[in-house]
Amino acid sequence: MRELVELALDAARTCGASYADVRVVRTEEERISVKKCKISELSRHEDLGFGVRVLADGAWGFSSSSVLSEEEVRRVAAEAVELAKASASLKLRDVTLAPEPPHTAKWTTPIVKDPFEVPLEEKIDLLTRTTEEALRTKGIKVAQAGMRFVREHKLFSNTEGSYIEQVLYFSGVGFTVFAVGHGDMQRRSFPSSFGGQYMSKGYELVEEVSLLENVGRISEEAVMLLRARQCPEATTDLILDGSQLALQVHESLGHPSELDRVLGTEASFAGTSFLTLDKLGKLRYASPVVNVVADSTVPGGLATAGYDDEGVEAQRWYLVREGTFVGYLTSRETAPVLGEPRSRGCMRADGWKRVPLIRMTNISLMPGDPTLDELINDTRDGIYMETNKSWSIDQRRINFQFATEIAWRIKKGRKVEVLKNPSYQGMTLEFWNSCDAICNEDHFVLWGIVNCGKGQPLQIARISHGTSPARFRRIKVGVAHAK
Repeated sequence: MRELVELALDAARTCGASYADVRVVRTEEERISVKKCKISELSRHEDLGFGVRVLADGAWGFSSSSVLSEEEVRRVAAEAVELAKASASLKLRDVTLAPEPPHTAKWTTPIVKDPFEVPLEEKIDLLTRTTEEALRTKGIKVAQAGMRFVREHKLFSNTEGSYIEQVLYFSGVGFTVFAVGHGDMQRRSFPSSFGGQYMSKGYELVEEVSLLENVGRISEEAVMLLRARQCPEATTDLILDGSQLALQVHESLGHPSELDRVLGTEASFAGTSFLTLDKLGKLRYASPVVNVVADSTVPGGLATAGYDDEGVEAQRWYLVREGTFVGYLTSRETAPVLGEPRSRGCMRADGWKRVPLIRMTNISLMPGDPTLDELINDTRDGIYMETNKSWSIDQRRINFQFATEIAWRIKKGRKVEVLKNPSYQGMTLEFWNSCDAICNEDHFVLWGIVNCGKGQPLQIARISHGTSPARFRRIKVGVAHAK
């Protein structure tokens, strides 16, 4: 493989590239789903290919192939250079790359138990027993549970001398139940919605999540929602659980700080950003209790790796420090725009056939001091919402609305009533400036998101967001009931 990689780089230089990098990616994926005690999905997929990215005449070119032969490697490298030269005829300025020292390294996700070596029968049995247990609860009509495992072997090399091998793992597990009755249908998910929890771990994640120990409680909550009162329309104090807050961080803190959105080079799929360059170091993004950190080194994070897809070493830095916006997510091309000496290492591609884009790394809202019980006890009148159900945010990441699966009314420091179809809305800066308390590190969880879309053609990325429950003052709730 190393000979083919070096051949690609040599071919690109011969054709006129001033810079070139090659990524070879092999992906193995396993998906298992059980619905109402029967297997609904069982798949194993493998994918292998390479991509060549070049700079020629000051512009980018990219080509890729699933055929790893000497002839094809030369052809793809030449095509990438040809595309770069064609693009150069329309360039506004030459691409300039921030420096990055060459790296020769190997990096592997630390795991305890390889999920691909766990017997398939053991996995299916756990999922089947989970749905069986859920269906024992009167009112539960549908129960589904699933697992997903990915192993990605990546090889990166460039004309600056880097040669990096990485083996990345991630695992996911969760279940969802649907209750039907009284002219209504409600769902509850565990440990989070849209497939459950995902982390850069091995099969040990499945064992840590404890599906069977929680299925009874979650099923009973789904049935409770059938008779629950609708979340009222009000302006009140709002406490968000960690899994919902993770998506809030993702949509209203993570995406706006992607520098390509700010510069306008990414706009067509999910909009731009209100975080223009003049706001760096000046904008009061949130209250002083809010600190947000980007970190591609944190153990268990879905975006954790040794290096990004430009060969830039993993880093940790602040996006928001004590409420002030202080950092962007950058690449080697965009870092010089800020006058920064180095990329933050945020470039990732969805497999071998896509060009890398600026993607969120693991972005976390750092914990505060109180426990969740203390936070609820300190709330005289409010609502506690848990587990995302839907989301919507405008094209500049300013105006948003979220719905969750379940909520509880808080009166005089106690949870007194279950509410169904809860939702809330706000404006990004007003919302984060209303945050007055974040729970402590005992509640801090890295919540995984595996369906973040960006770019055209669409690329999907995996990210984690560490959060603890937090309170926001005077928020509009119940503005649109999601059924």
